[in-house]
Amino acid sequence: MRKIKKQKIYLLALLLPFIIFVIGFEIGPLVAMIKNSFYADDGITVTINQYITIFKSKFYLSGIKNSLIISLVSAVISVTVAVIAAYSFTKFSSKIQNRLLMIANMTSNFEGIPLSFSYIILLGNNGLFTLLFAQLGWDLFADFNLYSWTGLILVYVYFQIPLAVMLIYPSYQGIKKQWKEASSLLGGSKASFWFRIGIPVLLPSIVGTFTILFANAMGAYATAYALVGSNYNLMSLQIASLVASDVTLKPQLGSALGVLLASTMILAMWFNERMMRRIRRDLR
Repeated sequence: MRKIKKQKIYLLALLLPFIIFVIGFEIGPLVAMIKNSFYADDGITVTINQYITIFKSKFYLSGIKNSLIISLVSAVISVTVAVIAAYSFTKFSSKIQNRLLMIANMTSNFEGIPLSFSYIILLGNNGLFTLLFAQLGWDLFADFNLYSWTGLILVYVYFQIPLAVMLIYPSYQGIKKQWKEASSLLGGSKASFWFRIGIPVLLPSIVGTFTILFANAMGAYATAYALVGSNYNLMSLQIASLVASDVTLKPQLGSALGVLLASTMILAMWFNERMMRRIRRDLR
């Protein structure tokens, strides 16, 4: 009994730095944000006017709508491409698969300001490929505007696809070769195998990956800021302008927007859990 108690104390001591980190950098700021969202601009009066202001303002509602659309579209495109890409990975040897996963890992971490500047250098108004194709007389990018909704989707999809590939790829390892052989012996085609066996096995991973990508896109700030600045109305850019701007400094209103942003992510996780319970039998 004494040894067990000592082990528990030792484990708690090891967890203490992590607990302090979570409280100091996650729970603490979250509680402070929720608290500040219920204060007026003077920081003294308790009110819900910040939330009323958001839901009455077309500007803030437009930012929420734009963030939701971009997150949904980029997540759907990324998951679709990742399902196909991850399947293609399984067709290579183990050595090549490891190298491809290493490349995907590095690519998934290439985001934020470096990624935006890379796209500006390559596909901006005076970008390398833009000028090159113009010199060659090709109008491939004549109607393309990197600093628009389309450009944002393109950049978001770039760093979302490698992350989705890394999350979905392990699920393909759960599909046994014997299942395919059994399906073939029973007269099933490749299409029927994937629709009846393969996709249901992959579905929990696909739904979970979609949720992660949606939350990742909703919270993305540096990439969008470096690419479009304040020219495009996004929720994350609104929060930053209210909290750190020299012109319209309203931290209480920014906190209210932050609470709504966090709520959308919590709602996405709740949706993911509900879908998981419907799909996976072991969670029922």
